Amino acid sequence: MALAEAGARGRLLLWPRVFLFGDSITEFSFQENGWGASLAERLVRKCDVVNRGLSGYNTRWAKVILPRLISKSTGAESTVAVTIFFGANDSALKDLNPKQHVPLEEYTANLKSMVQYLKSVDITEDRIILITPPPLQESAWEKECLAKGDKLNRRNATTGQYAQACVQVAKDCGTDVLDLWTLMQKDQDFSSYLSDGLHLSTKGNSFLAAQLWSCLEKKLSALPSLLPYWRDVDHLNPEASLL
Repeated sequence: MALAEAGARGRLLLWPRVFLFGDSITEFSFQENGWGASLAERLVRKCDVVNRGLSGYNTRWAKVILPRLISKSTGAESTVAVTIFFGANDSALKDLNPKQHVPLEEYTANLKSMVQYLKSVDITEDRIILITPPPLQESAWEKECLAKGDKLNRRNATTGQYAQACVQVAKDCGTDVLDLWTLMQKDQDFSSYLSDGLHLSTKGNSFLAAQLWSCLEKKLSALPSLLPYWRDVDHLNPEASLL
């Protein structure tokens, strides 16, 4: 059978997708042992995991570009879950990092704006997961700052305020939330979850992957595996199984 004929007979296979939107902690999530890579491995025959992490970005910039990444005409219908994972940069101290800093009230408004936008393109709140920034290990991050000639430009208590705001937005908007800031500090020493005081270590990636999967599993459990297992293909008439 010619390929063109096969294409005419078989409808186009559209993989559902999970959309990861965030800052560097999302961008880096496809690295070896990353939480995004772990998620993609779990879902490889069920849906695509799309990484739209943007290192250094805050919610002020994120809400501007979100409509350029997801719209009704670019697969919103096939989007089965979206994670929104910002706050690590928004919570930077204004005096020491004015470029990335976003005031707490604006951060709250920006998160709500992004949730409302997704709902406007028919991604319902039950498919949206907000993730709070992780806790900040100040002494380790201070070393990173000093190595670049800067002062410590974030504080864990401040990051916690942004995490609480993120949790409140989720309650107000009816979305799920993964409160990473609180969950990681249930262990008194959370430093092992972080590679440099801010970004996730291998252990931190594994922790986030497990927490996120427990949240996603119920949303995605009904998704079928796409295309039959190879042993189930009729080798004498493959078109009957594959088209």
